[in-house]
Amino acid sequence: MIEFEGMITAGLEQYLYRKIEQAREQESDLLVLRIDSMGGELEASLNMARYLRNLDWAHTVAYIPRQAISGAAITALGCDEIVMHADAVMGDAGPIVMDFLDFGFRHAPEKVQSDLSRRLRDLAETGGRAPALAEAMCNNKLVVFRVRHLPTDEVDFKSEEELQASPEPDHWQKLNPVLESREGKFLEVSGLRAVELGLADAVVKDAMELKKRFPTTGGIIKFRWQFVDSTVALLNNPWLTGLLLIVGLLALIIEFWMPGIGVGGLVAALCFAIFFWSRFLGGTAGWLEVILFATGVVFLMVEMFVFPGFGLAGLGGTLLVFLSLILACQSFVIPQTDTQLNTLLQTLMVVVGSGAAVIAGSVAAGSYLGEIPVISRFVLQPPSTGDSIPEETPVSPLTDETSNPLNIKPLNPGDIGVSASPLRPAGVVRVGENYYDVVSEGTFIEEGKRVKVLRVSGNLVVVREIQDA
Repeated sequence: MIEFEGMITAGLEQYLYRKIEQAREQESDLLVLRIDSMGGELEASLNMARYLRNLDWAHTVAYIPRQAISGAAITALGCDEIVMHADAVMGDAGPIVMDFLDFGFRHAPEKVQSDLSRRLRDLAETGGRAPALAEAMCNNKLVVFRVRHLPTDEVDFKSEEELQASPEPDHWQKLNPVLESREGKFLEVSGLRAVELGLADAVVKDAMELKKRFPTTGGIIKFRWQFVDSTVALLNNPWLTGLLLIVGLLALIIEFWMPGIGVGGLVAALCFAIFFWSRFLGGTAGWLEVILFATGVVFLMVEMFVFPGFGLAGLGGTLLVFLSLILACQSFVIPQTDTQLNTLLQTLMVVVGSGAAVIAGSVAAGSYLGEIPVISRFVLQPPSTGDSIPEETPVSPLTDETSNPLNIKPLNPGDIGVSASPLRPAGVVRVGENYYDVVSEGTFIEEGKRVKVLRVSGNLVVVREIQDA
C-alpha cells in the first residue's frame, strides 16, 4: 500500500515511481494506491496513469477513502480496480490554466480539452469502464445516457455522439441521462454512485474491509512519505530553490574573488550538490544539466584566471550556468502546453530573480570589500576628468613611445615589484616609481608582497609572488 496524498506535482510523480520500484524489489504482486488528493499538474497525472496502466507485474488498485479530484481521478483510472468509501468523491477533471492578465484561473482551450478527452477515454476503455463517463469528467458539455442494447438487453453508458456513431444506432434505446454529466458540470460522483455507473468496482468501509477483499498470504507493506521524500519536496519549493541558488552563486563569486578551495568553494559546492540532488529525485534533472553547469563553471574559471577580461569564455560560462539551472527545474526543453509554459515562466522568475539578487548583493558588497571580478564588469565606471595621469595612478605596461607619451618604463618578464593592493587575482603592483595593473597566476596575493613578472602580452601582465627563502 502506497500513500498518495497532497498536490500532484512532478515531485509526487517521482515519489510514486520510487515507491513502486521498492514494491517490485519486495516481489509484491498486489499494489494498492491509497489516494487522497485534490489533483494538480495535468502532465504528471497523465504520466502516472499511463505508468500504472502499463504495469504488468502486479495487480493495481486505487483505494479512495476520501477524495480523488481532477488529476487524482485521472491517476486512479490507470489502475486495474477502483475501490472507494461510500462517501468518497471522484471526478471533476476539467483542465484549467492561469490567465496572466488577471492572474486568475480559467478553463483550458478546446485543443487541450479534446486531447485530454481522448486520453481519458483510452484509460477508461483499457480498464473496462465506460469511456463516455470518463470523458464527462473533463468535458462539461457532454451529456451521458444510460442506454440498453435491444438485441442483447445489455445496459451501458454512452453519449449521443457515440450512439449516432455506432454501426446500428437503432439498436440502442436511451433510458435516462446521467444527472452528474449534465451540461455545464464536470462529472463528479460519490463512491456508491461510482459503483452504480461502473467507474468503481466496490465500496468498502475502511482499510480492514479492503484487506478482506484482497486476502494475501503475506503481510501488508506500507510505503509512506519519509524524511528524504519530504526533504526533496521542500527543496523543490520555488522560494527555497531561489534561496539555495542565491547562496550558492554568492559563494561561487566569493571563491572567484578569493581563489583557493576555501569557505566560498565549499559552500557553493554544498548548495549546488543539494540543488541537483533534489532535482534528480524530483525527476526534472539529469546528468546533462550537471555537465552543462560544470562546463559553465570551468569557462568562468578560464575567464578569471587564464584570459581575464569579460569575453567569450565569461559570457559562455554565464549562459551555460543559467541554462543548466533552468533545465534542472523543469522536465522539458521547449514548452508544448500551457502548463509547461507556466512552469517555464515560474522557473525564469526564480533563476533570473536569484541572479539579479546575487548581482545586486555583490555590487553592494564590493563597495565595502573592494572590486569583485566578473560582477564589477556589469557596473559602469565614471569617465576620466583629464588627459593627464595623476601621480601614483596605476597604468598599463605601454610598450612604444607613440602610445606612451609619459615615457613610462614598460614591464618585462623577470621584473621585480611589490603588490600595492591585494591581488584577487587582479590588482596593482609598484615597480620602481610606477604602478601597473596586473593579475596573479590565480592565487591570492596580499598587499606588500614581493612579486615577479612572468609574462607580458599587450596590456595583460601576469605576476607571481616571490616566496621568502
